[in-house]
Amino acid sequence: MSHPARADLPDEAPHVLVVDDDRRLRELLARYLTDQGFRVTAAASAAEARARAQSVVFDAMVLDVMMPGENGFDYARSVRETSRVPILMLTARSNPNDRVMGLEIGADDYLPKPFEPRELTLRLNNIIKRGVRPREAAAESVTFGPFAFRIDRGELRRDDELIRITEREREILTILALAGGANVEREQLAGSGGAAAERTVDVQINRLRRKTEVDPANPVFLQTVRGVGYRLAVD
Repeated sequence: MSHPARADLPDEAPHVLVVDDDRRLRELLARYLTDQGFRVTAAASAAEARARAQSVVFDAMVLDVMMPGENGFDYARSVRETSRVPILMLTARSNPNDRVMGLEIGADDYLPKPFEPRELTLRLNNIIKRGVRPREAAAESVTFGPFAFRIDRGELRRDDELIRITEREREILTILALAGGANVEREQLAGSGGAAAERTVDVQINRLRRKTEVDPANPVFLQTVRGVGYRLAVD
């Protein structure tokens, strides 16, 4: 159900879908996020969330991992087949491999339970900001060597050949392309997931290098900026 919106919320207030089978937590999150200026729709399962998403374009999702039936990992994977909506995953698990799995699927960030509501708000605002592309860049492409990356379509081509890239690789390449050759911090590419998330960035960068570099061990285009992160050497 949609949580009653505050009367003073502007039309452009971000609309968040909260998916959690715990009714008490779901209602608390909806109430808190509404007080923080979000429009909120709540769902108790992946199936209910999928039904909500058919008629509404959300600015972000807060998605619980441990749900009966289709769990959060499975639902996030299905969402990423057609959408780049920012996803913040809630997990009660302490195993870092589970958190890495969520990020590799394409989630933008994760937050272990229990958590401070203020941290949830900060992380949610961060992934929403990262997901907003400047309008002036919507139809642009960047070139580096024989490669061209269409920012609006998320397409990487070598001459006329389409290069297959994963959703996570596409997200990283988009951030690097929008930076226009400037240095990008590893944390910005990783989200707020800490060391585990930053390790997945290194994995994705290495995979992209194997697709774009003559010698991936000595990259020309996807350059490492020591102590900072990475940069894309655009033409």
